[in-house]
Amino acid sequence: MIVAKTLTVQTMSNELADELMAGAMAKASEMQVPMCIALCDPAGTLVQFRRMDHAPLLSVQIAQDKAYTAVSFGMATHEWHDFIKNDPPLLDGIVHTPRLVVFGGGYPVKVDGVMVGGIGVSGGHYSHDMEVAQAALAAAGLA
Repeated sequence: MIVAKTLTVQTMSNELADELMAGAMAKASEMQVPMCIALCDPAGTLVQFRRMDHAPLLSVQIAQDKAYTAVSFGMATHEWHDFIKNDPPLLDGIVHTPRLVVFGGGYPVKVDGVMVGGIGVSGGHYSHDMEVAQAALAAAGLA
């Protein structure tokens, strides 16, 4: 068996990031909730970021961390709560992991089943953040 010495990783293009950002901004504006929107590549590196006027300062890092969390394990941030809630050692330990967010607003971005990045939204209640992220994915045809 030959083992590859390199890997090829697909990532989101700037065009896709633009579509996601436009969809998120439109939904947040419609809801009249100022948001921070972060898009990252599969390595968790920021691709695009937007802080809407009057979005909370604390939301700047939370949005980035939601995108990072989503891409780190390939699951939405709201799924973490159910994953850890009945496992005391995990519940008590993993929540102290830097950049891990265990409430809604972060989603992996997948194109044809391949994870190409993550989106994180913060600024409202986490349910609002989830609506904005979902709208972004729908606007890019990825819902």
